[in-house]
Amino acid sequence: MTSSGFSHQPVMFEEVMAVFEPISSGLIIDGTLGGGGHSDGLLSHAPGRCVLGIDRDPFAIEAASNRLSKYGERFAAVHRPFDQLGQALADSCRKNPLFCSSPVGLLLDLGVSSPQLEIGQRGFSYRAEGPLDMRMDTTQGKTLEQFLDSSTEQELIELFRENGEGRFAKRIARAILQGRPYSSTTELAEVVKNSIPAAARRTGGHPATRVFQALRIMVNDELERLKIALETAFRLILPGGRIAVLSYHSGEDSVVKRLFKEQAEKNCTCPSGLPCICGATVRAKYVVRSKVPSESEIVSNPRARSARLRAIEMLESDDDKGSDGVG
Repeated sequence: MTSSGFSHQPVMFEEVMAVFEPISSGLIIDGTLGGGGHSDGLLSHAPGRCVLGIDRDPFAIEAASNRLSKYGERFAAVHRPFDQLGQALADSCRKNPLFCSSPVGLLLDLGVSSPQLEIGQRGFSYRAEGPLDMRMDTTQGKTLEQFLDSSTEQELIELFRENGEGRFAKRIARAILQGRPYSSTTELAEVVKNSIPAAARRTGGHPATRVFQALRIMVNDELERLKIALETAFRLILPGGRIAVLSYHSGEDSVVKRLFKEQAEKNCTCPSGLPCICGATVRAKYVVRSKVPSESEIVSNPRARSARLRAIEMLESDDDKGSDGVG
């Protein structure tokens, strides 16, 4: 695979631009850089902005860097997972003083990009034949093949149940383990398909859709990394700054919804009817509680179908007063 093949249509582009429209200057982090479509918009809409792009995929870093080189020093890219926001800021600050200020925005466009799905050798798709890899960062970590080799039936059952395959989770898990080892993604997909009764296969999409999604999330430890990234962002983003997340799966969205709620609502733990003494405060306000793509976008970009946008704006707290810079 080469970066020249990494093109990607950004999901809910206009809605994302609207979230950050009030922020005309400052540093915005694109924690899932991909092909650079959202970053291109963020930079072109306001010449006072700088964008730090982060991605685990080295091919995405190369492709987006080529695309966004027209913005000169206003753009920088760092090859890291998005849960390492602090380290990425420190890396970029050492190279360019424009990236030494505290960020005023964070964008996360979760899930897998179109190029990753369409190129079989990445191992993400049940449609395109390829090795059992599924790593966002192909330079490190366990491949899907290695994960399956060490998995137990119960681990797979729980994983599939958590990702919407409750009814047939046990049948799928048992069939996958009995079919080891696998030579390709399409072979694995066929085993998943055949493990489900024929009558059930006639409704809905491909039986392997949720299974491959669940395996990808596990291989890349996506939900835990998302939690860490957002908790870090709550500390780093300046008051008035905004955090926007595009999710494509109920597991992702539930993490975002819960963590945003903790920031935007006063979660007092004191007994009902008594004065609050636990120090609970509201640290953010909702900008977009929940929004899905328009029907016209879904028609033109089917990948957007399951997307959901949420966004908050950080507010000043006592802890923020007197703090400045990346630290």
